[in-house]
Amino acid sequence: MTPAPVALFGYGRFGQAFATLLRAAGHRVHVVDPVAAVPAELAGTTAAALADAAWVVLAMPLRHMRAALLELRPQLTAQHAVIDVGSVKLHPQQWLDEILGTDIPHAGTHPLFGPLSLARGERPLRVVVCPSALHPGLVPRVRALLEGLGCEVIERDAAAHDEAMAQTHALAFYIAKALVEMGIGEDLSMAPPSFLGLTSMLAAVRGDAGHLFAAIQQENPYSGLARERFIATLRDIHERLQRESDARALAIPAAGGTGPEPT
Repeated sequence: MTPAPVALFGYGRFGQAFATLLRAAGHRVHVVDPVAAVPAELAGTTAAALADAAWVVLAMPLRHMRAALLELRPQLTAQHAVIDVGSVKLHPQQWLDEILGTDIPHAGTHPLFGPLSLARGERPLRVVVCPSALHPGLVPRVRALLEGLGCEVIERDAAAHDEAMAQTHALAFYIAKALVEMGIGEDLSMAPPSFLGLTSMLAAVRGDAGHLFAAIQQENPYSGLARERFIATLRDIHERLQRESDARALAIPAAGGTGPEPT
């Protein structure tokens, strides 16, 4: 894709990382954030940022997104393609459809990476794109933009995205929250290799997006059900451990659900 001017609203940890990706790909970026310290060469007013922008990227916290859209709407035109980069998609898509309607092209995206994974040089960079039924024709442009940043694009509808994230992203944060509050993982002097995967998860959650915990738990409509199922499953395992003595029956099944590993 030919580099194009981008108006980036929100300069938190992910906004900063995304701005770096955009600039590395040759895009000219104007950043608007009333709170964060934005470098002088990127900072601009809303009017200046939107003046020639082809893309408008919403990178503010989810709790501020609807209000920001309402504030931006009078200044948006059909020249602007609007995307958000949040971790939850159903509510943002509803707001985008409601406020921008058929007049302003828009789509939802969720980059499945963060500042920590970028700093580590982890690849591939995967991004989920959730098309709006009002603007299906925008998807090829969004795909080209993201692929130009070195990303692999996965296309899903917003409901499928949120359900999948509830069973992966949200549960990982939920488990990590419990371990942190229990103080587990602070002393690794005797931690076996089997625990080191959990320490990697803790580091990723703390380093990339620990501040997202409330949003991905409370704003994703599927997260509560995933937590309840997880808790019920733990309770069932706990009760079975108290009443059963058959090691094979209690063993963790092999990958693929083919039963316990042979002894």
